[in-house]
Amino acid sequence: MPAEWEPHAATWTAWPRDDDYWGGCLAAAQRDAVVFLRELARWEMVHLLIHDDAAEAEVHHALGDVIAMGQLQLHRISQRDIWLRDIGPMFVRRGAQLRAISWEFNGWGDRFPAELDNQVAEQVTKTLGMSTAGLYCPGIVFEGGAIEVNGEGLAITTRQCLLSPNRNPGLSEADLEQYLQDYLGIESVIWLDQGLEGDHTDGHVDTITRFIGRRRVVTTVCADPSDANHAPLKRNLHTLQAWRDRQGEGLEVIALPLPELQLWFEEERLPLTYANFYFVNGAVLVPTFGCKQDEAALEILRAQFTDREVVALPARGLFYGGGGFHCMTQQQPVGAIA
Repeated sequence: MPAEWEPHAATWTAWPRDDDYWGGCLAAAQRDAVVFLRELARWEMVHLLIHDDAAEAEVHHALGDVIAMGQLQLHRISQRDIWLRDIGPMFVRRGAQLRAISWEFNGWGDRFPAELDNQVAEQVTKTLGMSTAGLYCPGIVFEGGAIEVNGEGLAITTRQCLLSPNRNPGLSEADLEQYLQDYLGIESVIWLDQGLEGDHTDGHVDTITRFIGRRRVVTTVCADPSDANHAPLKRNLHTLQAWRDRQGEGLEVIALPLPELQLWFEEERLPLTYANFYFVNGAVLVPTFGCKQDEAALEILRAQFTDREVVALPARGLFYGGGGFHCMTQQQPVGAIA
């Protein structure tokens, strides 16, 4: 699996719909989505999944000019969620060919209905014209947000998510590492403990720790000892700092602040985070929340991405659905479709 910062042919994402699902926050989510999609389309081709006629009309009203420029293409593929990182295909390379993986999706451990979303990955590959031989179906439950890769065989994940009893009961760490090796080319896995409080994905790593280079990561830390996130994030930091490969090489670890702002949805804390940024061709799109940590986080990321533009975009509305820019996207790397 290529690293996210490698060149993209396009990005796949989806249009938020159904105000019942969004708990009355759909309008806010759509406002953030429009801003994000406009910025995303500045940098690369965008493939947007739309559920029905109503969604298509909304997109044409809000983004008709972007569609007319040819930077936004709509695809009628039914979906419940917008989180293409988890329900869409994961793209990998085999030689010169681009292939895809369709994992089983069970609504993040049977939390939510999943039948509709579980068919999205295969529908996307059909839309691309990918052959049957180009699609791998491992047959286990897995989500793209559960893993970070550096494109050279190293991955980071969390035990909280991958060892969740509601995903693949009976599979051990070793079993899961073998699947990652077989399907993603992963040779070594760094296991963190857990993710953020209120993360209904059971601790996806893309809300806490991200590769930004071959051996360089940013990881979220919490300054407030009374915050429930403080201790687990501190343990994750220490794990990353202590890790060494067989040759004794470690990681460069950069701390990224957790927003002090706390938002709640249906009595559950939302997992606000700056780590859910998304690489595009030439830029990094960073979620912001209108709080004092925004600028500090942006300065840290600007210092790391000297060859890319760091673009701050509002994300509160999207996080009412549980995720941000990385969660709602899936990159299609440059490559010939198998």
